[in-house]
Amino acid sequence: QGTALRMAKSSKLVVTRGNRVLLVRRKRDGRWTFPGGKRKGRRENARGCLRRELAEELPELRCRGAKVWQKVKTTNPKTGRRINHMIFTAKAVSGILIIGDERELDRAEWREPWNIRLAPNTRFVRDLLLAR
Repeated sequence: QGTALRMAKSSKLVVTRGNRVLLVRRKRDGRWTFPGGKRKGRRENARGCLRRELAEELPELRCRGAKVWQKVKTTNPKTGRRINHMIFTAKAVSGILIIGDERELDRAEWREPWNIRLAPNTRFVRDLLLAR
C-alpha cells in the first residue's frame, strides 16, 4: 500500500450522501469535479496530497475515516487523457462547504452526479465507480 499511495499523481475524494456526491466547480471552465488535486513533489504521498488539497479547497470540511477506495490508472477513451488518481472515500464528512481557493473554485455542493457538466476525467471516474 505504501508504494501505491506514492504512485498516484492526484488524489480525489468521492463521498456520497444518498444519491448525491460532493462536487466542486472549477472557475476556469465551469465544470464540476471531485475535491482533490495533483500531488506536489515526490515526497508527498496520496493521503498527504488529499489532506492538503481539502484544506486548500474546502477549509471548513471535516473528513473522518478517509481510506483508499480504488486506484484508477488508465486512459480516458473519449479524450485520450491519462488518469492516475487515488480515489478516497470517507466514513463521515461534515462542516460548511466554504471555498478556500477562490481563484480555482467557485462552488461546492452535494449534487446528483448525472446531467451536470462534469470534467471529462470526473465523468469517466463517475461512470466507473458510481452506479446510476
